[in-house]
Amino acid sequence: MTASILQDRFGRRHDYLRISVTDKCNLSCVYCMPEEGMEFEPEEKLMSDDEIVEVVTVAARMGIRKLRITGGEPLVRKNLDRLISRLTAIPGIEDTALTTNGMFLAPKAEKLKAAGLTRINISLDSMRADRFRFITRGGDVRKVLAALKASIQVGFDPIKINVVLMKGINDDEIDDFLALTLNSKLTVRFIEYMPIGHESKDWKSQYLPLSTVLERCQALGMSYQPINEVYGNGPSENYQIAGAQGSFGLIHPVSDHFCSNCNRLRLTADGMIKPCLYWNYETHVRSAIGQPELIERLFRETLALKPETHEMAKALANQERSHQPTVRRMSQIGG
Repeated sequence: MTASILQDRFGRRHDYLRISVTDKCNLSCVYCMPEEGMEFEPEEKLMSDDEIVEVVTVAARMGIRKLRITGGEPLVRKNLDRLISRLTAIPGIEDTALTTNGMFLAPKAEKLKAAGLTRINISLDSMRADRFRFITRGGDVRKVLAALKASIQVGFDPIKINVVLMKGINDDEIDDFLALTLNSKLTVRFIEYMPIGHESKDWKSQYLPLSTVLERCQALGMSYQPINEVYGNGPSENYQIAGAQGSFGLIHPVSDHFCSNCNRLRLTADGMIKPCLYWNYETHVRSAIGQPELIERLFRETLALKPETHEMAKALANQERSHQPTVRRMSQIGG
């Protein structure tokens, strides 16, 4: 049986599924979790490997071609390489990537590569040890740098570094992150701070538009040009500094959203399909395990709920929005 393609009412074709394999994380980053921490779901409420594989198998018949494994911190999940090996073997799946904070990655990089993982995104919001500890509430930047080295050694390509840019927190490191691209093939992606699950005064005061990055390039006398060669660039607007081996990208969902060509759906660790990261819409697909036709129908019904845009800019401007924003934090959804 060949299922119908996943196309929404605005003509956007969806071929990309982001899968959160756990809501747990070994860090507690300031933009992802509240200071008091999170109450994580018990294991029995999270999807099993078999359940994830079943949902992805149906999704692949509907045109899903790309997967990204997220969390929480996905490497907290035991035997993740085995799950990845099963997912990459599903007919129709062409590309499987991982987003990780890197703390557990170095000793696992080789196994993950052997399992079929092709691409790695590593979160690194500061290269300064004390500041990294502050942002992550206790993380060790040396482990992330070791993970970066291991990822290069095993041959992941491309390797991307995700930097959530925050005013007054890490915006004075823009120059250092740009410099990383000069002598390596790394892609550094600056990401705007998003109000996922919270819209506190802290978010608004720390939000910084990514035009700041281009302004820093100009101030440093760096000549740069837009490029399109970064594989799996998704919503990133990519540039390369003249003479650099690597590149940098700007992901600005608040100041310049990319909703018009959104091609992604999300599967949460507790078995919900989410059509949009920001809005509260979600459908419980885990209840349909063992019923592939029902899983297919739930994908279509959920996609029909997807609005045209997410309206994060309205949150920044204190304006009324047309839908209800999610109350789940980023770690509960899978970013």
